[in-house]
Amino acid sequence: MSLTLSCSLTSSLRSHEHTRIAEELGYTRAWFYDSPALYADVWVQLCRAAEITERITLGPGVLVPSLRHPMVTASAIAQLVSIVGTERVVVGVGSGFTGRVSLGQRPSRWRDVCAYIEAVKGLLAGKKVEWDGGLMQMLHEAPFAPPRPIEVPWLVAAEGPKGIAAAREHGNGVLSVTKPIPGFDWSAQVVFGTVLEQDESPGTERAIAAAGHGASVLLHVAAEFGMFDLIPGAQEWAETAYSDVPEKERHLALHEGHLHSVNDRDRPFVTTELMAATGAALEPAQWRNKLAELREAGVTEIVYQPAGPDIPRELEAFATAFQN
Repeated sequence: MSLTLSCSLTSSLRSHEHTRIAEELGYTRAWFYDSPALYADVWVQLCRAAEITERITLGPGVLVPSLRHPMVTASAIAQLVSIVGTERVVVGVGSGFTGRVSLGQRPSRWRDVCAYIEAVKGLLAGKKVEWDGGLMQMLHEAPFAPPRPIEVPWLVAAEGPKGIAAAREHGNGVLSVTKPIPGFDWSAQVVFGTVLEQDESPGTERAIAAAGHGASVLLHVAAEFGMFDLIPGAQEWAETAYSDVPEKERHLALHEGHLHSVNDRDRPFVTTELMAATGAALEPAQWRNKLAELREAGVTEIVYQPAGPDIPRELEAFATAFQN
């Protein structure tokens, strides 16, 4: 089974330009993160990207249902479709781990996520949909939205059994961050990291600037799930890095630089040892071996998330490793 190469972008004020570069490099899709406390507005940036690209497929990866009324999301999807057509739009959705935790909330219940997906699908199909005790329908006439029905594929971000079940019932595929999820015709896997230059150590300042965010996130995961033996420095990090931050505010400090840089509290723990142990910085051949393992595990789409000060360099280096 062949692999598709996509990218995942922390929606910034330059993500539309990075999408144009990704298209030139051969990336098939560009997914934009939806975390308003951290990044630029996902739908604005998707539409900006749509206006300067010709081939690449675009979509939120993944949208957070609790942040927007279903009608708002349906209208946003329709607007993106009006620019590039249904064949270039995908919609990723999840329970909102980062998008909600960064606001001091827990992820949404999966039954609420499933209800939201079906409500948005119904609206895009031109149906009357009941929501929050009221009946609604997309009333848009030309030139306010494309005619209904509007059909686009849905990818559901999942890790546990409830999310996987939601993906099977309400989506066209599944998206994972921590481990491959087999058994789907469309199984996308997010990967973080940087491609090392020849003879470059995983602990160089360049490598840490480009991929240290991925290593630091694994410190968070290790602390959350008690996997201290697997991640170097995780125990000390959990005990000291944020110990002086009041618990009510801790989520704010934890998310500084989330998935785009290493914050000052995490930086002392992002060592050469951590970078090597987490696979955040690999040589091209090592990346190819890792991608082959993911393909064998049932992954059909690699969703590479570049970071650091030179996104074009990261996109190009990873595309070259992938294609060779």
